[in-house]
Amino acid sequence: MEYTVLVRMNEKLFLRDPESSELGRRIVRQGILLMADIGFEEMTFRKLADRISTKEASIYRYFENKHRLLVYVVAWYWQWLEYQLVFQTNNISDPREKLERVLKLLLLKDVSSFGSQTITDELDIVALHGIVIREASKAYLTRHITEDNRQQLFKPYKDLCSRIAGIILEYRPDYPFARSRASSIIETAHYQAFFMQNLPSLTDFGSQPNETPTSESNERLLRFLHHLLFSSLETDRF
Repeated sequence: MEYTVLVRMNEKLFLRDPESSELGRRIVRQGILLMADIGFEEMTFRKLADRISTKEASIYRYFENKHRLLVYVVAWYWQWLEYQLVFQTNNISDPREKLERVLKLLLLKDVSSFGSQTITDELDIVALHGIVIREASKAYLTRHITEDNRQQLFKPYKDLCSRIAGIILEYRPDYPFARSRASSIIETAHYQAFFMQNLPSLTDFGSQPNETPTSESNERLLRFLHHLLFSSLETDRF
């Protein structure tokens, strides 16, 4: 059965809801593809306007600037990922198995097995995952993070971390660092994936810079994350 995942976004992220019009949806979906192609630094609203055959001013009616668009798509991804986590662990009672599923989700393994609920109205999840790996930290490493946080722009990320922390406490109720472990395993997964693709000497999983990761290197990264998570949860030294 096919159905669409609806993600409700913080209204502070946009000037006009991009999901309210065909142009707005194209701005988001093609913005993701453009950012995936050339990177956040090189992306401009002028380039995006040329890509979708509209005027640059039309994009500014939806987003204040490209950083706001970045925060929007990254927040969308976190909400989608939390949905997947709930969806894929709903019928699992074993917290260890839930955590193992979390690790696979963080690496977007077996994306084809997620089913049609993973693709929302032609939004490219794989491209968005790549943006999160390369660009997500730029969403919050800014001088105005305090104001952005006050507007709850990072709530989807916090909610995801809280959800994972809850599963960690299911597995080890007396573990004192559940939130820190949840956020660090997410960041480690993404940083190691980035290093594997671009700075392979910083990992044990890559070979040549800019080389497409192999299924074997991805599997080794998954094993590393598994070791990192469960070795910390199973120790008696805190």
